Amino acid sequence: MAKERVTIQDIADALGISRNTASKALNRSKSIPDETRNKVLKKAIELKYKQFAFMESEKKLSKPSGNIALLTENLPNTSHFGSTLISGLERKISSAGYNLSIHIVRDIELQSLSLPNNFDAANVDGIICIELFDLEYSKLITSIGIPTIFIDCSAHICYPEFHADVLLMENEHSTYQLTKKLIDGGYKSFGFIGDYNHCRSFNERWSGFNRALAEAGISLDLAQCIVDDDRFFSSPEWMDDRLNDMNELPAAFVCANDYIAVSFMKTLKNRSILIPQDVVICGFDNAPESSIVEPQLTTVHIYRHEMGAKAADMLLSRIEDPAQPYQVTHFYTKPLIRDSTPNISWPL
Repeated sequence: MAKERVTIQDIADALGISRNTASKALNRSKSIPDETRNKVLKKAIELKYKQFAFMESEKKLSKPSGNIALLTENLPNTSHFGSTLISGLERKISSAGYNLSIHIVRDIELQSLSLPNNFDAANVDGIICIELFDLEYSKLITSIGIPTIFIDCSAHICYPEFHADVLLMENEHSTYQLTKKLIDGGYKSFGFIGDYNHCRSFNERWSGFNRALAEAGISLDLAQCIVDDDRFFSSPEWMDDRLNDMNELPAAFVCANDYIAVSFMKTLKNRSILIPQDVVICGFDNAPESSIVEPQLTTVHIYRHEMGAKAADMLLSRIEDPAQPYQVTHFYTKPLIRDSTPNISWPL
């Protein structure tokens, strides 16, 4: 059956206006307000009315490809976000007609506050920053004036003064609930492992951890924590020295991420400390190693692919409308209870 021809009345009905008004708008009558005329023309293109039928596809075909730059301190396959997030990101960006280029920010560039040599601001339409946690370097990027989104960010960013969108996984509430479940499971003393100034996510996890303890009336002994330095990623043996400084271990350790948790588990095992018999431990990220370490690690699942797609949507929206208010968005996460923390279950 042939498709019925679109009429002026169809356009009028779709917009809730009279046929006469729609007709005048299509004929660009000066008696019709610009706003109404633009709505009618847009609807005519959408419904493929007569001469407007080809305009939408022509517009898509004629749009030149753009460039999105991804800036990061780590190669995607070495980041705990991994290639899954990049995949979700690139798929959305490509479908919108943009190319994605990856630029590694080296230590020398961080120190000198300079952009990577292969970064050409004149040919970049948008910037995505992953695991760039240096505050001054973040300010450098936002000062360029190119639409930018940070996936996680510096722990010290003041949002009202920060000219970029920020996308984070939900950190505080998941860590709060996980810590609360440990408390309800009978654990009385706690330690936190991870520099809460490393990034915003670590800082929010630290906040959720402390809120759960405060509500339960449990005092935190900082001597049972490792929070004062950020050497977990560059000097693993440093953790052995810090463990030796602890005169007494807490009943449970909450770690800022899975990499730290798995490294700390190895350190505990080297001291013949049994998990979970002597101490229980949990992490965050649901990294691949969390499910293969013995015992399997309690953690929090991050929806990486979906976060990548959301970041792309936010950046494309910013490119389309640079003047819109900046957003700070949290993507829900999901605690996963495993063998490293017995006597607790999920959901609540």
